[in-house]
Amino acid sequence: MKMAVKELCLTQKQIDCYRTDGFLSPIRIFSKEEASRLRSELECFEAAHGFVMGTPYRNKPHLVMTWVAEVIRNARILDAVESILGPNLLVWGTNFFVKEPYDGTFISLHQDSTYWGLSRPEVLTVWVALSASYRSSGAMKMAPGSHKLEQLPHVDTFEKGNLLTRGQKVEHGVDENDIAWIDLAPGEASIHHVRIIHGSEPNSSSDRRIGLAIRFVRTDVKQVNGVKDYATLVRGRDDFQHFQHEPRPKETLGEVEVAVHKQIAEESFKLFYQGTGREPTFDQ
Repeated sequence: MKMAVKELCLTQKQIDCYRTDGFLSPIRIFSKEEASRLRSELECFEAAHGFVMGTPYRNKPHLVMTWVAEVIRNARILDAVESILGPNLLVWGTNFFVKEPYDGTFISLHQDSTYWGLSRPEVLTVWVALSASYRSSGAMKMAPGSHKLEQLPHVDTFEKGNLLTRGQKVEHGVDENDIAWIDLAPGEASIHHVRIIHGSEPNSSSDRRIGLAIRFVRTDVKQVNGVKDYATLVRGRDDFQHFQHEPRPKETLGEVEVAVHKQIAEESFKLFYQGTGREPTFDQ
């Protein structure tokens, strides 16, 4: 039987870099033309339904947008992730992170693992740039090697302009001289570990900074914070069944898709806001 050819297996040098630094960047996933098409898909959605950051669909858009469902199954992305996590892969979440020009939004330094409730650190994010993401436009910044630290304490700020659900900020000093800036051209991606300390500054450019974050977990990872949790099997098999499997959308914002998203998003928000007495708010 003829074996399928992998499109983007990482080299051993790249894997070693990820394990040493906690991130890998840049990786070319889409051409500039493909990235432009994906950006157009998002902006057509926004023209009809409002800016995505003001809707519930900034979280888990792969449940309601068919083109995002295709992106999370892209062979180049999956091959790269498989090089690190192995052959059995779940997408635990997706998020849009859009900063408008000069809008002042930012992301405080934090570890992704803080409120996710996942049992193991075999978790990573592929962050795909749909527009230029440079230091001037609010690119991510990482503290190399900080993923080797254990889970660190965070303080919830709920600060205005902070794109994180709680405005959480790590209580750990980071030397700005040691920061690595993750510059990405449209269609490029970075990969980062669930425990790496990272954040981003405001967008001071004249263009939008658009990123799609895809959260991958191994199938042996499970939710330990007492909420029902969901994920999408995108490669291999799931012998553990720790997560309810999510359906693939057949149409963008279809009636069934919207209902499924609402049900799953409500469970996710229970996790993200657990113990705060707060609920998510949207502009519309």
